[in-house]
Amino acid sequence: MKKLLLACLLLGAGRVAGQPSPRQLYPGLFEAVQLGHVYPDGKTFVDATPLAAPAAIERDYQAERARPGFDLKAFAAAHFRAPGAVGGAYRSDVAAGIRRHLDTLWTVLERRPDDAAGAVAGSSLVPLPHPYLVPGGRFREVYYWDSYFTMLGLQESHRTALMRHMLDNFAYLIGRYGFVPNGNRTYYLTRSQPPFFAAMVALLAQTEGDSVLRRYQGPMLREYRYWMAHAAAVPAGRAQGPVVRLPGGAVLNRYWDASTEPREESYAEDVAAQRLSPQPAAQFYRNVRAAAASGWDFSSRWFGPAGTLGAIQTTDLVPVDLNCLLYRTEQLLARSYELQANAPRAREFRALAARRRQALLQYCWSPRLGWFVDYNWRLGRPSAHQTLAAVFPLAFGLATAPQARQVAAGLRTKFLRPGGLVTTLAATHQQWDAPNAWAPLQWLAIEGLARYGHRDLARTVAQRWTALNVRVFAQTGKLLEKYNVVDTKLTAGGGEYPLQDGFGWTNGVLLKLLNQYPAAPAPTPGP
Repeated sequence: MKKLLLACLLLGAGRVAGQPSPRQLYPGLFEAVQLGHVYPDGKTFVDATPLAAPAAIERDYQAERARPGFDLKAFAAAHFRAPGAVGGAYRSDVAAGIRRHLDTLWTVLERRPDDAAGAVAGSSLVPLPHPYLVPGGRFREVYYWDSYFTMLGLQESHRTALMRHMLDNFAYLIGRYGFVPNGNRTYYLTRSQPPFFAAMVALLAQTEGDSVLRRYQGPMLREYRYWMAHAAAVPAGRAQGPVVRLPGGAVLNRYWDASTEPREESYAEDVAAQRLSPQPAAQFYRNVRAAAASGWDFSSRWFGPAGTLGAIQTTDLVPVDLNCLLYRTEQLLARSYELQANAPRAREFRALAARRRQALLQYCWSPRLGWFVDYNWRLGRPSAHQTLAAVFPLAFGLATAPQARQVAAGLRTKFLRPGGLVTTLAATHQQWDAPNAWAPLQWLAIEGLARYGHRDLARTVAQRWTALNVRVFAQTGKLLEKYNVVDTKLTAGGGEYPLQDGFGWTNGVLLKLLNQYPAAPAPTPGP
């Protein structure tokens, strides 16, 4: 069964369960459109709706492309309907206040169940059977790890039914593919994202009780098997797929993508970047895709000593955040078996969680830095990059109290800025680096600090972050996907696309923090 699952994952970019991706549907045309920059954003074409059967479009292209005066842009416009931005027509009522805006956005960002029977042939959308929320802007589909932070807001809004629908959609995707894809698009079917499914189950269980753990035990277990496929067969000091076996025999995980081709949604960017990289093309594309699987696309966190995208080494790293999430999954699987009075299986997963924690503390804690870092399994040494991924062991309870104290001290002295916590200490023009900050990492830092008793610092971070969010909303009528927390008068930058508004995870975290830290005075400038 495991061999069959792995074989399915390795079939190629997007061709899963009979759903080819746009590049596979439109060979030649796809490359011409993307490399010709027919659309300013490469994601536009892969999200476009074909106006005829793919085979007919491809025949038309082959027949017309050699004719004098052929206009590729006009051809694309005649054969595809370009998508619009989610919420593009929505205008907020700033005078009504931030809470009214947040409540309205759930409706703006909600999508009804997709009609699988009536799906347009050639569309990249993977239909989902239940309602769901999308982030907004160019992100017109559900995204895996975004959804956990969106659900924080749904919980505060008492929209429990929608939380359950989103979990059911992810359970459906796990049942169909064996894992939760990056998003419900065919071009995302070769990779997952940070595995928050078990954490989502725990979130819903806060409202509906432990029966939720039993209800979703099967999907949790199947997703866990995706991450651990062939673990027993991986030799010490080697890696296979998402599994890494360290020299001492401990098993941890890395981010992974089954494809070694350029990302279809960023095809031109990847092709151009690869030309500047000394890595073989397949290695470079796999590393870029694995970074996309991490959600941190892109950050100096993944770069080698050269500090550039061309030196990206994502698959060489054992990421601290990923392994904390899998630790949480192991814990919740153990709890689900305890609820079934299945003591042997509960002990098995408790032991797996304990071994993962021991390995993570051994390999990912840097006494020199007083910080949790990623571990380069290929070089046999910890990364030198300090990032906000270090808050995951606090948020999920893996850290010791002394370690948490050192992380808290580092957050206060190195990462705290007027608008919250900066993502890394490096300013590289990559979007997951300074001066940018993101709602999910603020939330996990606040939760982790509070969990270990550093409540004053948790409150400070929360108040600075919410004050920045609210101020930008008052000025623009928008909530954004990321913020500049160093110079709060400027917007965040970097990345392969313009700054997006919507924005699911910002909304969810902001509402949670406004309720949890209601008396927020004006933030104090400076660290």
